[in-house]
Amino acid sequence: MAVWKPDSWREKPIVQVPRYPDPAALEAVERDLRNFPPLVFVKEVSDLKAKLAGVAAGESFLLQGGDCAESFKEHKTNYIRDYFQLFLQMALILTFAGNSQVVKIGRVAGQFAKPRSSDIEKKDGQELPSYRGDIINGPDFTPEARIPDPRRQLQAYRQSAATLNFLRALLDGGYASLENAQRWELKFMEGTEVEARYDALADAIKRTVEINRLLGITVENTLALRTTSFYTSHEALLLGYEEALTRRDELMSSGSHVATSAHMLWIGDRTRQPDGAHVEFCRGIVNPIGLKCGPSLQPDELLRLLDILNPEDEPGRLTLICRFGADKIEKHLPPLIRAVQQAGRTVVWSCDPMHGNTVTASGGLKTRPFERIVGEVERFFDIHGAEGTYPGGVHVEMTGQNVTECTGGVTKVSEANLGDKYDTGCDPRLNAGQSLELAFRLAERLKHAKANGTAHRRAAE
Repeated sequence: MAVWKPDSWREKPIVQVPRYPDPAALEAVERDLRNFPPLVFVKEVSDLKAKLAGVAAGESFLLQGGDCAESFKEHKTNYIRDYFQLFLQMALILTFAGNSQVVKIGRVAGQFAKPRSSDIEKKDGQELPSYRGDIINGPDFTPEARIPDPRRQLQAYRQSAATLNFLRALLDGGYASLENAQRWELKFMEGTEVEARYDALADAIKRTVEINRLLGITVENTLALRTTSFYTSHEALLLGYEEALTRRDELMSSGSHVATSAHMLWIGDRTRQPDGAHVEFCRGIVNPIGLKCGPSLQPDELLRLLDILNPEDEPGRLTLICRFGADKIEKHLPPLIRAVQQAGRTVVWSCDPMHGNTVTASGGLKTRPFERIVGEVERFFDIHGAEGTYPGGVHVEMTGQNVTECTGGVTKVSEANLGDKYDTGCDPRLNAGQSLELAFRLAERLKHAKANGTAHRRAAE
């Protein structure tokens, strides 16, 4: 294999990239980015990899989620806080109702670029370049908005930095403390079963905290109760941006390179060509890498990608994010599991139940039926149970806002009211109520899977 460099991807075939009309302006932006401070740090990246190794070993569970695509206009304090609160609530449910440690990775502070199925978007007889995320062009259907503008990368960097600063301030200030579990409002869910279940869980946690305090274990002297580890991730799509924010780790004699735009990057289902630019870039950085696995991925190609992206089989390095659809997962997932098992490779198996379950409603809006989302998760757990492997995580698109984008679930979104608050710039997201309902359903399956895993280990011993 050829020697890797941060820019060696430029010698490879590439897809899903914009055509910038002004190459000189693009070069100037990338030059500026190379001098900007890192968004994340080497120690954080290393810590995440160690935690993901624990997931691969069946010791914890991965919760990865956030917006389909972040936008510049929605960069607001309340929006970020509501998302983070919902994420913490989901993690709390998985921890206490699912009896599992949870590794928390957000699709946040960098998820600005989106792959598209077509380069062209048509509307009312007019054709324009597709919207590819705010880091590239604008969502408005006008010729001016759809021109790729490299200066948007600078705004994406600054927004990512501000979001990270806010999240770190919340964490350091104790916002994620267990003592706050009852104070996190369950917006839009008054009187629902989800509210009742969460309130009961929060009451139980409060009693646990009170007992710990009687034993002398308090929030003030137990850092683990006051804070939580939270990591960021996004799809490594715009490689010029990723290259510009890649830094050599000066503390390691190996001279490893770290992508400092996020703790974890993933390769999309449309950009996972073994000889392509996106795989080439990701093979050389030390960050944990996600690999989206869709119906077209064959076992031999997956093994080839494992050899390229994780040749030393480092635990925690690679997460396989499976996105098949509720009606296709039983056909496509088992052969991949068996191939990985037979090759003796170490991976995290995660379920993306969103992307394979997108349908078009009668009114023309894209949606994702909640029961199909849950159905894929259920089958994911069933298949791993049958194969004797560990269902290690879930990857969802969700928001803390009361949107009406996915039908079904506790908030009773239907095709009739789908357009009431359909705010997504790309794909449909679970709203807060649907996200918490999914978390409770996940917790039930996770608790059962971990119990079975313990029984299998005891039998093997």
